Amino acid sequence: MTSMVARDDEEDAPLFAMPRIVADRRADGSVWLRSTVPLQPSARCVGDWLEQWAARAPDRIFLAERKSVDQPWTTVTYAEALRRVRGIGAWVLAREMSVARPLVILSDNSIDHALFALGAMHVGVPAAAVSPAYSLVARDFDKLRSMVALLNPGAIYVSSLKPFAAALAAIAPVHSARIVSGEDAPDGEALAFRDVIETLESAEVARAFAGVGPDTIGKFLFTSGSTGIPKAVINTQRMLTASQAAKAQVWPFLDHGREELVILDWLPWSHTFGANHNFNMVLRNGGSLYIDAGKPAPGLFATSLSNLRDVVPTVYFNVPRGFDMLIGALRDDAELRRRFFEGVRIIFFAGAALPQNLWAALEEMSQAAVGRRLPMVSAWGSTETAPLATDCHFQAQRSGNIGVPVPGTELKLVPSGDKLEVRVRGPNVTPGYWKSPEQTAAVFDADGFYRIGDAVKFADPDRPELGLFFDGRIAEDFKLTSGTWVNVGTLRVAGIAALAPLAQDIVVAGHGGDQVRFLVFPNVVACRALAGLPDDAAPADVLSSARVRAGIAGGLARLKAQSGGSSGHAARALLLAEPPSVDHGEITDKGYVNQRAVLARRAADVAVLDDDAAATRWIGCPT
Repeated sequence: MTSMVARDDEEDAPLFAMPRIVADRRADGSVWLRSTVPLQPSARCVGDWLEQWAARAPDRIFLAERKSVDQPWTTVTYAEALRRVRGIGAWVLAREMSVARPLVILSDNSIDHALFALGAMHVGVPAAAVSPAYSLVARDFDKLRSMVALLNPGAIYVSSLKPFAAALAAIAPVHSARIVSGEDAPDGEALAFRDVIETLESAEVARAFAGVGPDTIGKFLFTSGSTGIPKAVINTQRMLTASQAAKAQVWPFLDHGREELVILDWLPWSHTFGANHNFNMVLRNGGSLYIDAGKPAPGLFATSLSNLRDVVPTVYFNVPRGFDMLIGALRDDAELRRRFFEGVRIIFFAGAALPQNLWAALEEMSQAAVGRRLPMVSAWGSTETAPLATDCHFQAQRSGNIGVPVPGTELKLVPSGDKLEVRVRGPNVTPGYWKSPEQTAAVFDADGFYRIGDAVKFADPDRPELGLFFDGRIAEDFKLTSGTWVNVGTLRVAGIAALAPLAQDIVVAGHGGDQVRFLVFPNVVACRALAGLPDDAAPADVLSSARVRAGIAGGLARLKAQSGGSSGHAARALLLAEPPSVDHGEITDKGYVNQRAVLARRAADVAVLDDDAAATRWIGCPT
């Protein structure tokens, strides 16, 4: 067991705590898993962390940002942050904001975003960060209108009026909130955030802060809305602080105090991964968060790389698409590769499983650069679990291990066909959805476990401490006419690896048929390079290239060769020229593609895959 614990080279102190897990196998066939390590007491509220670090390390950088890579970082210390948060809290109270009139933030990550949210939460008023995609990428604003109408906000923050003008006009009929802009705004149109932040602290702020407790609602985070109107998930202060208390227990180096935690991160605060896991980890542990204005997307990842050359984080967080792009950059830049593997302590991925080819590439580069494998770990949870339910606080042997339940959290594994449906109970779990008692009741079972809808399997059923593997979404898997189940989650990851680097993501089709088919969202940059076409080549010309089609066919053949049957590979693939749609719930701004939403919206494309006469459009797997 000791070999499973990664060690800190400097003082031989453990990065990770030893997993200590018991599995209680019940008569009904279910398995209840929990850690034998009790959850340690957590903070009363998130604001206590800010108060603590403003006193202990007042001059330490808390937040940093820069608008472009050729500018210096703008920073805010813990002491400065607390002063501004208290002033914002006074403004919030003067506006008579409350849980019934919360703060809504439409803009992306920024110092102002963080301070406004913390200021509201400091005085017991929830903050709700809404993905900027609903305002800036969406072609209609139906979902945004529904979210704003549900919350009935007392104030709405945008970083700048002009880019959000259409969205603000669309939601104007459903709210009476004051608009606050990060930039100076014309009188009467909006209030400048600098006027909010310069509000003087009042005695009411201290009284309101003293009244914040574990059951106080800290924030609302919205579900993806892929199957309907997004639901507002209640996040209590207890959820937020218990999640970080558990994280510190399984990652004890966070409490070692030998070095300051530094994170460079782009992950959006409208999602639980970026907000509750990453941002709160920095705040809870007195770290420094450098806000990355880039992201793993064409035209934006260069910003992330420039920032990474300037700031090497203690822990590097990203989603699989980000690691795909990072690996290419590390191969081309020896100095960045050396600094990255020497400075980063842990690589952490979430949001989706990391394809094995990316895992292997990171291991190989790490071994070559520093003579050892950099720990690569993951975790699992959801918006409803704040998000930490399991954590892989040991070095797994391959990608896909989501770890074991963290202290204080219980899992119930319930047989569902040939799978184990996983359910969650603990102080990190939401009490429900805002103003939706019916939807709340539907997601909890008789024992109070939250039904997340995922399936898992044991790495070794006889050794639960070796962790669990994500085994797909219960609702996504389907049977072929042969009666064979198709594990969509596993096949998607294997397909992306087999088609690398041409496939950015894959949607698995074939429901009710005798063969699996793939709808492929292509990596257009990689496809263009393979085709040998110029940067301004039309996407249709790129995707119809004989070289690209041959590359996809070769990937399908590789997948077939390594699969054990018809359910483990795709007989046909169709390259999709239109990227996934935010409006239709096909993708989130973390890059998660919703299988069901894509299949429903693109039924015509699925029909093409089933049409033998359309062979010029789809690509077949060589026999």
